[in-house]
Amino acid sequence: MTITDFDTSLPSIRQVQTLIKQTGVVEFKLVTGDLLTGRILWQDPNCICIMDENGQQITIWKLAIAYLKSGDR
Repeated sequence: MTITDFDTSLPSIRQVQTLIKQTGVVEFKLVTGDLLTGRILWQDPNCICIMDENGQQITIWKLAIAYLKSGDR
């Protein structure tokens, strides 16, 4: 596997792709304890980009994510 490979057979990749299509608000808890919320714009093998409530784009390294939670509960 190279850095450009994107394994869409993985459930986590498919879940994030679904959240991108739904355009709902998602909550990210980071390993630092910080909490970020926003709509997911895109993902790549290393990062996820969200747009927060102020319209600011934030790129999050996947290794920094403790968990994510959909606001649609």
